[in-house]
Amino acid sequence: MNERELRAWIEQVRDGVLPRRSFVQRLAALGLSTPMAGVLLMQAGVASAQVAATSVAPYKPSKRGGGGPLRCLLWQGPTLLNPHFAAGTKDEEGCRVFYEGLARWDAEANLVPMLAAEIPSRDNGGLSPDGKTVTWKLKKGVTWHDGQPFTADDVVFNWQYATDPATAAFTAGQFADLKIEKIDSHTVRVVFNKPSPFWPGGYGTAMMIPRHLFAAYTGAKSREAPANLKPVGTGAYKFTDFKPGDMVRGELNPTYHQPNRPYFDSIELKGGGDAPSAARAVLQTGEFDYAWNLLVEDEVLKRMEAGGKGRVMISPGGSIEALFLNCTDPTVEVDGERSHISTRHPVFSDPAVRQAMSLLVDRQGIQDFIFGRAGIATANFINNPMRFRSANRRFEFNVDKANALLDGAGWKKGADGIREKNGRKLKLLYQTSINSSRQKVQAIIKQACQKAGIDLELKSVVASVYFSSDVGNPDTYGKFYADMQSFNTSQGRPDPERHLQRFTSWEVASKANKWLGVNLVRWRNDEYDKLYRAAESELDPVKRAALCIRMNDMVCNDNHVIPLLSRPAVTGMSHRLVATVSGWGNDLDSVADWYNI
Repeated sequence: MNERELRAWIEQVRDGVLPRRSFVQRLAALGLSTPMAGVLLMQAGVASAQVAATSVAPYKPSKRGGGGPLRCLLWQGPTLLNPHFAAGTKDEEGCRVFYEGLARWDAEANLVPMLAAEIPSRDNGGLSPDGKTVTWKLKKGVTWHDGQPFTADDVVFNWQYATDPATAAFTAGQFADLKIEKIDSHTVRVVFNKPSPFWPGGYGTAMMIPRHLFAAYTGAKSREAPANLKPVGTGAYKFTDFKPGDMVRGELNPTYHQPNRPYFDSIELKGGGDAPSAARAVLQTGEFDYAWNLLVEDEVLKRMEAGGKGRVMISPGGSIEALFLNCTDPTVEVDGERSHISTRHPVFSDPAVRQAMSLLVDRQGIQDFIFGRAGIATANFINNPMRFRSANRRFEFNVDKANALLDGAGWKKGADGIREKNGRKLKLLYQTSINSSRQKVQAIIKQACQKAGIDLELKSVVASVYFSSDVGNPDTYGKFYADMQSFNTSQGRPDPERHLQRFTSWEVASKANKWLGVNLVRWRNDEYDKLYRAAESELDPVKRAALCIRMNDMVCNDNHVIPLLSRPAVTGMSHRLVATVSGWGNDLDSVADWYNI
């Protein structure tokens, strides 16, 4: 298949000559995924509303409520409930109970309207031919939980709120390089600074907060808003209680804007514990209906599934588990900030050490003996959709080659077996969150490093702390006060732009942005920045994919970022629960549609 044939097929779908199902089947025969088919059609402006309508499972309940409580386990309990400050997935899930975006991604990478009345397309006049504007029509009759109407003013406010530097919002990058204008009470226009190939960006699925409650708390006062801990949204459930790190509760929203929803009378997100206990509570004992992010050895999950109370759901997406080697020095303080961008790491500034570290990671072993279905060994940071996956990189586990590299770079073993150079020993601090699978990964890497004369000190941080956005806590992954750290990061949409933004110079996490910049590794490269800017406005999907692959290769080849596993979303559900989870968004994006049988 060449580019001309692909474009011809897309036009046939647009004209109704080629059924969408046939288009998907043709791409599948060529080894291309269903999500890729959906993205290609959407980027070409084919009516997404029609696509979404075919992918939503029938909702069977005939009335609102009556389903009792929905009991959910998030073993990393949410610590805040303002989506603009949600630096980790756990906080996003907590916010998602109450807040909604204009749209969401379904499991097949189709865009489904939420607060929007329809998905913009060329057919309905929502997408401009030059790729510079998108017009969103908002659903009428939607109210916030306090009865106030949801309008275009709220959408414009969220853009203003997120892009105010004094707010230091985690979502600032999702609203960057665009402005949002009010056309009328229920219509907004998004104007991009330049043509935007992936027009939904991050803003299209970003959760909306109410202007009338947050307008008095913008900029420097943003952390003072009472609604940061007592959300008032538009979602299927209204806030009732919140204990940070422990519990979130909501009750049925009787004025919810979707008919006969929600099915459940209340919802509870219970935090604490760990992933194995969460899996056990759903799969074996049946105490809970749903368990999030089951980072549990696959063999353990299979034994639990045999208990007969629940099932494991595997949802492909773009998440990646990776090892990050700090570009900066975590031991030197500059203006009250460690890991300051003005410093260089005393060991990882040597490319030979970084290359050796990559060779000392047994990715295949980590997949085979720990993650199984839940993690596929990879050398790439970008793995899905497939057309963005680089074919140029391979991973290798080779202790002998790592030793030879370090020998050649002048790192000599001392009497204690630890290498050193110019008085500096290869002793490094490696941190991650507390989880049995991650501790086993740490142990595997530590053992290989010992054979190469590298001494790793292992540090494990409680997940609710490690992934929090608490600016006063030194142990967050945003602070990165260690030499190495590993974690899973979500792509959140069937496009790699936001993922690749994690390595742009303007997104470096720092004291100035309250450590909410998404470039946690502090890697910077001028050529990379230029490629990213070029990809932002490249409308040709083939050329844009090539730019994304170049960026992936550039950052991975430098070995400050060492990809480990491509990770699908892994959740546990009771056999009674009917729920669809998308690997392209938050698990609870579709919670209004969940019900029991």
